Amino acid sequence: MSTAPYACHPEDSRGRLWPERMSTFRSPWQRDRDRIIHSSAFRRLKHKTQVFVEHDGDAYRGDYFRTRLTHTIEVAQVARTIAGALGLNTDLAETVALAHDLGHPPFGHTGEDALAALMAPYGGFDHNAQALRIVTRLERHYADFDGLNLTWEALEGIAKHNGPVTGELPYALAEVNAAWDLELHTNASAEAQVAAVADDVAYNHHDLHDGLRAELFTEEELSELPVIGTAFAEVDKLHPGLAPMRRRHEALRRVFGVMVEDVIAVAQNRLAGLQPQSAQEIRDMDGPIIRFSKPLYQNIKAIKSFLFTRMYRAPSVVDERVRVTDILNRMFPLFLNDPTQLPDGWRIAAEQAADETQRARVVLDYVAGMTDRYAISEEHRLFPR
Repeated sequence: MSTAPYACHPEDSRGRLWPERMSTFRSPWQRDRDRIIHSSAFRRLKHKTQVFVEHDGDAYRGDYFRTRLTHTIEVAQVARTIAGALGLNTDLAETVALAHDLGHPPFGHTGEDALAALMAPYGGFDHNAQALRIVTRLERHYADFDGLNLTWEALEGIAKHNGPVTGELPYALAEVNAAWDLELHTNASAEAQVAAVADDVAYNHHDLHDGLRAELFTEEELSELPVIGTAFAEVDKLHPGLAPMRRRHEALRRVFGVMVEDVIAVAQNRLAGLQPQSAQEIRDMDGPIIRFSKPLYQNIKAIKSFLFTRMYRAPSVVDERVRVTDILNRMFPLFLNDPTQLPDGWRIAAEQAADETQRARVVLDYVAGMTDRYAISEEHRLFPR
């Protein structure tokens, strides 16, 4: 329940592109949340990975590593916590958080980089834009409309939770924005900004966990980093001789807490000073209202730099990036040049495409929707050893 004047209030929602009767027991954003959770794209997140690719024989495969689904659940939990503390609408914050990664292709950011290069001649690829395409067109379960028919506020949050969108738009975003102006030049609602910061909190926290589990670095190395070193020192003082796994968990949960508390404190101070009286005032501000303090932001940059070098560009991970990029670089042109290799529904759509650009976008929708293991199995089918 939102209480602050600058929160998004259900009764003020701009509604849906296809009008529907109001639910008697759910707010518009509770309905949006539920539709996302029940979507096919959301279920597929359980087999899409962040850093470590899921497949048989992978040295880093394990039940404890995060997937897009577990990451999304963690982001939603953080978003509800922060939104609740600030008097924002927790349902809208959760909705944007649950949808924020729907457009990610297989193989994490490596897959996105590969598809962006492949789609460069055909209007580009961006996972936020693809998420919009999924919730407005590709989910086809309802009798009266394609997509999930989400509210304007949910679509706005998906489109620009990371900030205003300017310059040349990826075609999928341009298409949605042409149908319903999302005011891309403004900030998103405070609730969507919360979802964006919650994403940062969640992945910085869990990538430290996953990198340790994968033995890409050690607790001793992490102890040299800002915030993390203080957290380990505090645990050692309070719990000397603690078992290694408990020590790790206790330290990293403190790092998690520092990030969440910092965001809440900064937002409370800024909101108290600026006194916005509506959600639109939040959108029209010069910059985001929800953010880390400058000192913590600099510390997080140092942590991210460490993770980039030691985890995202670790030799074993780089080798995997090369392998999975090759999978997409082989599959995409094959489907584009020979649509008969696609499943029937996708084949028909590709064959009926007006030109190569439209055909490429059909192929993109199919490939981007794949899970890691399905993409690997398709590559084995198409290119038998």
